Amino acid sequence: MKLLIATRNQHKLKEISQILIPKGFEIVGLDAFPNVHEVVEDRDTIEANAMKKALEMAQACGCITLADDTGLYIEALSGAPGVYAARFAGEGCSYEDNQNKALQLMKSHNNRRAHFKTAMALASPQGIISVQLGCVEGFITKEKLGDGGFGYDPVFAVEEYGLTYAQMSDEEKNKCSHRARALMSILPVLEEIWQNQ
Repeated sequence: MKLLIATRNQHKLKEISQILIPKGFEIVGLDAFPNVHEVVEDRDTIEANAMKKALEMAQACGCITLADDTGLYIEALSGAPGVYAARFAGEGCSYEDNQNKALQLMKSHNNRRAHFKTAMALASPQGIISVQLGCVEGFITKEKLGDGGFGYDPVFAVEEYGLTYAQMSDEEKNKCSHRARALMSILPVLEEIWQNQ
C-alpha cells in the first residue's frame, strides 16, 4: 500500500521520506498524479489547511494521504506571518524573499522569539483519520546562517540547540523539527493502518 504525501515540494517530500521509508512505508508525492488539481489553501489555520489538503487529495487520488501545513509565528510581529508563512513576501515569492522580509521587519526588535508549528493530517477517501501538531520554540537570527534546508531554515534558530535548521544535517533536523515532531505523533496511527491492510 502506498502512502501519498500531498505535496509537490521536493524538499518537504525528502524530509518526510527520510523518516517514513526506513520504517517500511512506500511513499509517493503528488508528482505521481500530474493531472490532479492543486488544493487552494484558503483556511484560517494550519490545521484546517492540512485537513483540506489531505481529504481533497485522498478523494482525488483514491489512497491514504498525509498532508501538512506549517506556520511561523514571530512574537514581535504579533504572530506574523503565521499561516501565511509560505507567501509572506507576496504571491509567487521565493524562500529568499520570505527570509529577507522577516529579517527586514525584525531589524528594530530586540524580542526575536518565534516558534514553528506544523499540523499533519491523515485522510482516507472516506474522511479525516487523524490530525497532529508539532511545535518548536526558537528565535529569528540577525542574519542568514547555514546553507542547508529550505523555507525559513537559515533565519530560524532552534532554542534547544542555538543553531538554525540550515546549520544542521538532515539527520539532526529530522530529530527536532516541527514537521518531524508532528510526523512522529501521527506515526502510531499510520502504523496501525498499515498493519491492518
